[in-house]
Amino acid sequence: MYICTYISSIQAIRSKAQGKTKMGRQTLTLILLLLTTTTTLHLSTAAQTNIKGAYWFQESEFPVSSIDSSLFTHLFCAFADIDSTTYKLSIPSSCSSFTSTVRQSNPSIITLLSIAGGNQSRSSILSSMARQSSSRKTFIDSSISLARTYGFSGLDLDWEYPETPTDMTNLATLINEWRTAINEEAQTSGESALLLTAAVSATPTLNSPSYPVSSINAGMDFVNIMAYDFYAPTYTPQVTSAHAALKDTSGGISGSSGVTAWINAGLPVNKMVFGLPFYGYAWEHSDEANHGLGAPATGVATGDGIDSSGAISFKNIKSFIESSGAETVYDSEVVVSYCYSGRIWIGYDDVEAVGAKVSYVKENGLRGYFAWSVDKDDNWLLSQKASTTMG
Repeated sequence: MYICTYISSIQAIRSKAQGKTKMGRQTLTLILLLLTTTTTLHLSTAAQTNIKGAYWFQESEFPVSSIDSSLFTHLFCAFADIDSTTYKLSIPSSCSSFTSTVRQSNPSIITLLSIAGGNQSRSSILSSMARQSSSRKTFIDSSISLARTYGFSGLDLDWEYPETPTDMTNLATLINEWRTAINEEAQTSGESALLLTAAVSATPTLNSPSYPVSSINAGMDFVNIMAYDFYAPTYTPQVTSAHAALKDTSGGISGSSGVTAWINAGLPVNKMVFGLPFYGYAWEHSDEANHGLGAPATGVATGDGIDSSGAISFKNIKSFIESSGAETVYDSEVVVSYCYSGRIWIGYDDVEAVGAKVSYVKENGLRGYFAWSVDKDDNWLLSQKASTTMG
């Protein structure tokens, strides 16, 4: 509709310009340039849809066919593995039909193949791969080939984490070369260019090294900001904590402070996708009469559904609440939920926190949200809340 309007305007201008002076022709040229620029900007803006994303983790054994893909615009299949010798990628058999399966209930869903994941050995392999031009090329070519073979619309790098300034420099080179290869492949194949994204830490600085924001801006379509795991009973055992607080009035790390740090580093908000954890952490608190945030604790709690790190899925949290009669609290100042029964204290995001976080995403112009991960939801309660709030 917009293009037709501009064409009509251009034709009218040309008609009136007949017989005009050189100045008139220069004016016409300027008007045409402005109209073309406006059209381009409109189309570019229209192409940037809001993202309602989530990861599916193949080790969860949650059936791909059970994903309600109608609640999402983007789904990430996690993870492709990287060979430590050849640097070529491979995927589990369950990922080979991922795209065709989730598109049965949502034909417009965009799928991305996520690479590596939160594993120290894989991080070391990525570090080694990124050092050499030849190994980067092998990795890049392998990733593009896998994405095309299995119908993915994009590639997502989950490097947790680049640990040194050299890693960050090599990451910048990898992004630049990856984007060039993706664009060249699209020209050769005639297909739309693959999306290129990454999962990144809550802040742009990890200890001392900083992410290469200029390369991210130039080469990546968006990044998934992992606004969670700020605290956990394995590394902050002494007090109960909100591992994914949106705000922290004491000045500590939070989701909103991380977004501000990324903005200050130069990342546009329309390239930020905000992370929602569909899990919490369980502490064993030492004083049953003191059960708020920051209460004394002794470390990881034990109980059904709680793993060795203290992590517990939202679905298991709901089961714990129902079976134990746990008290539940929503702290709107910090934007976190928690529950407690006996010596077990769990911090997590319930529907109130998820709704508040997605409202924050909208109000601040972020590109959207993503969840880790779909298997941890309880009858799609959190996914539905996020989707309806985003609109």
